[in-house]
Amino acid sequence: MRSFALLGVLCLFTMGSAGCGTTVGADAAAPRMRQVADAWKRTEAARAWREGYYPLEDAVRLPDGAFHNEADKLAYLHRNFTLRRALPGSTARHGHIRWTSGASLPATIMTARQAYETLDRGDDDGPGAGDAPLTVTEAVLGTTTLNTSRGPARVPAWLFTLDGYDTPLKRVAVAPSKPPRAPVRSLSEGTDSGSRLYGLRSVAEDGRSVTVGAAHGACDDGPTVDVLETRDSVVLSGGVRGVDDGPCTMQLLVDPVTVRLDRPLGGRLLLDAFTGAPVTMTG
Repeated sequence: MRSFALLGVLCLFTMGSAGCGTTVGADAAAPRMRQVADAWKRTEAARAWREGYYPLEDAVRLPDGAFHNEADKLAYLHRNFTLRRALPGSTARHGHIRWTSGASLPATIMTARQAYETLDRGDDDGPGAGDAPLTVTEAVLGTTTLNTSRGPARVPAWLFTLDGYDTPLKRVAVAPSKPPRAPVRSLSEGTDSGSRLYGLRSVAEDGRSVTVGAAHGACDDGPTVDVLETRDSVVLSGGVRGVDDGPCTMQLLVDPVTVRLDRPLGGRLLLDAFTGAPVTMTG
C-alpha cells in the first residue's frame, strides 16, 4: 500500500471558523482498505459492475484544434452556447453500446435537446454572461469511442458542428449505468480511517495512473491518497498531511491527486475506501 500527495488545486467550497480535522496515515487506512477489497470479491455487485457501462473519460470530446482563441475557450468553460438552427426532433431513441471485445449493451439515447442542455448552461446574469457564445450550426446523431471500465467502447453521441471548426464537438448521448449498491457500509464523517473521495477525474491512456478529487482543509499541507492494489480491485483512501491543531477557517478544498499504479487499472474495480463504493467520473 502506497500514499500519493497533491498535484494541483481544483476548487473551494464553504467557509466558517473551526479546527480542520486530523491527519490520516497509511497505517490507519490499511484495515479499512483491505475490508473494502475483500467485501467486493465474487459478489453480485461486482458482477453487475462488470456488466454495466461506466465511462472512464469525460462525456464531451472537443473539436480538433479547440480552441481557436481565448474567447472561444471562455465560452466553453462558462458553457455559453447558442443555436443557429433548430435541433432535431425530441423523440428518445434506442441504441447500443458496443465494446471491442464484441459485447454490447442496449441503451436509451438522449435527445439532441437533452444533450445540448448539458452543454449550454449559460446564465444571463451568471459567469460568462458577457462572453461571445459558441454557435452550434448543426446536430446529427453519430458515435464516438470512449474508454470504460470494460475497455474501449463505441457509444452513441450527438455531434454538434460549431461555427469556425472543421470537426464537431461530440457529446456522449447515453447515461452511465446506475452503480450497484456497495456490499460494505460507508464510514461516518470524523473517522480516523480516511475521508471520502470526490470523483474520478481521469485515467491515464496506459492505465498506469488515475486522478481523483481529494479533500482537505485550509490549515494543512494538502491531501494524500493511499492505494491498495489487488487482483480484482484498486482501493483508494483519502487523507491529509501536516494538520495544524490551532484555530482555522472551516473550508473544504478539493484538489486533484494522481495515483500511480503498479500495473494498469484494466477491468479492476476502482473503489473508495471511505464509502466502500466505486469511484465514478464527475461532471
